[in-house]
Amino acid sequence: METLVKLESVSAGYGNEVILKDADLAIEEQDFIGVVGPNGGGKSTLVKVIVGLLKPLSGKIIFHPGHDDPGHRCLIGYLPQFTQFDRKFPISVLDVVLSGIADGRKPFKRFSDKEVNQALEIIAQMGISAIAKENIGELSGGQMQRVFLCRAIISHPKLLILDEPNTFVDNKFENDLYQTLKDLNKKMAIVMVSHDIGTITSYVKTIACVNRELHYHKSNIITEQQLAAYNCPIQIIAHGEVPHTILETHNH
Repeated sequence: METLVKLESVSAGYGNEVILKDADLAIEEQDFIGVVGPNGGGKSTLVKVIVGLLKPLSGKIIFHPGHDDPGHRCLIGYLPQFTQFDRKFPISVLDVVLSGIADGRKPFKRFSDKEVNQALEIIAQMGISAIAKENIGELSGGQMQRVFLCRAIISHPKLLILDEPNTFVDNKFENDLYQTLKDLNKKMAIVMVSHDIGTITSYVKTIACVNRELHYHKSNIITEQQLAAYNCPIQIIAHGEVPHTILETHNH
């Protein structure tokens, strides 16, 4: 397997505060990594470092050969938390999706018919053709996430990164999302930040537990002993004939 992105002793934070310390992680082709951990533990910081939104304080990030720019559209597709988007901005669903291939284009250059058809095809695959011309601010949470997922994959990236994609969406969309990601994983590696560890363990292949430090598990199962050792106060997952969740006692 080819390594797409490699972090070597990467530390990152804001101002003088270090949120993520000495993180090591190699993301390879067809990986499906679930990133879990407590709020404020550094999950989103990890994502921002990989996509180039935050510069590391120390350490090194090595990208796929020939794509030294972490925001290169041929390498990484990014689905941020949709709450960061300004719903009042006057832009249509189709234009949002097309913006995923706008990097490096001259200002005001029109999209070709081929690019528009490509966007419409992806929109159709997500089942949202009926809203292609609607303003993005008029959409539900589930519809908006579908739109931004279209935008993230329109350039056929080698790596798709999602930051809490199931926030503020209904159960039906959540189930559809995970099945869609499972299908996309046949074509690209995926890194997904999620608080819903009970669900994602059915889909991800490996898990990175982030709580100031990063601990990588080459499995989708984390034991209670491992989480205790890593000071990671999240749900414990156990697998059996009927998957179930065990909650560890929290003293606080």
